[in-house]
Amino acid sequence: MPTPRVEVRRSERRRRTVTAYREGEKIVVLLPDSFTVTEERAWVSKMVARVERKERRSATPRRWDDDDLMRRAQELSDDFLGGLAVPESVRWVGNQRARWGSCTPKDRSIRLSERLQRMPEWVIDYVIVHELAHLIEPHHDERFWGWVAHYPAAEKAKGYLAGWSDAARIDRPPSEHVLPGEDVD
Repeated sequence: MPTPRVEVRRSERRRRTVTAYREGEKIVVLLPDSFTVTEERAWVSKMVARVERKERRSATPRRWDDDDLMRRAQELSDDFLGGLAVPESVRWVGNQRARWGSCTPKDRSIRLSERLQRMPEWVIDYVIVHELAHLIEPHHDERFWGWVAHYPAAEKAKGYLAGWSDAARIDRPPSEHVLPGEDVD
């Protein structure tokens, strides 16, 4: 998650209480005017962490099961890939930390990282389309990206995942630098 913009508002009327809340894209921290710069830094850090923790807890993950994922993959294949990509299985997995999804064309299986469950549906759809495209074209070549480009939000979703990866500091060795959602084959 990227570092949020923080606005500190000091009040002469506040004596001891510190409050924080989200206001649009920023986190507002209200604190007593009497606090020192050191106290302010400590409280801002604590309160920003508290707001972010609360937001993470309140974000409800998708409750899609594997059957739901399979139905969604079939719909996306029909809508954007002419029905040519037909997976044998599509399922959530918890062991993908550097990938958003993976596909094994040989057995036509697709696995999606559980980290996607809290992301917008159009981002999940992009990762599914990306993996489905591997069933038509296994390598990340020009033909593969041509198939992926049929999904209208592909570039937007790649940007979203790139930003998320940067913020979460999901690092790979230089030899494995790929676009978000790509497999390293």
